[in-house]
Amino acid sequence: MSTWVINALILLATVVAMEVFAWAAHRYVMHGWGWGWHRSHHEPGGGPLEKNDLYAVVFAGVAIIMILLGSADYSPIYWVGMGATLYGFLYFVFHDGLVHKRWPFRHTPRKGYLKRIYQAHRLHHAVHGRDGCVSFGFLFAPPVKSIRRQLKENIRSGRAVVRSKE
Repeated sequence: MSTWVINALILLATVVAMEVFAWAAHRYVMHGWGWGWHRSHHEPGGGPLEKNDLYAVVFAGVAIIMILLGSADYSPIYWVGMGATLYGFLYFVFHDGLVHKRWPFRHTPRKGYLKRIYQAHRLHHAVHGRDGCVSFGFLFAPPVKSIRRQLKENIRSGRAVVRSKE
């Protein structure tokens, strides 16, 4: 297999692995011991920047270091860093742009994959606070019916409190 094919596979595998990493970081760090930064993302207002954006700075810093370390010979660590950077770009477009409209992108999807991602993240934000949230992925979401079912169960069991209309 040629080098460019291997590098492309490393890059794509990293994007997929970043979704798994992001899900776990969102579920167990951001909604756990890292809630101090992430809380700003679940509260209204606050302007163009949130304390939560510090996570993007940290993750981008790691990706930049990987790219720099691998740039002398374009070793696999370079392509892992590039894959993490590509994931960060996709996160910026889908999460910050499409879902939260943090830049002048005012489209609300009406069908397909984009609608599913949009609805899943809106359901994630339906809960007040960090407990009982559902759907922690950014580029992948389970079917919306199953997310709604889980959210209803979390509310019924007292694990979640529904956000009041603001």
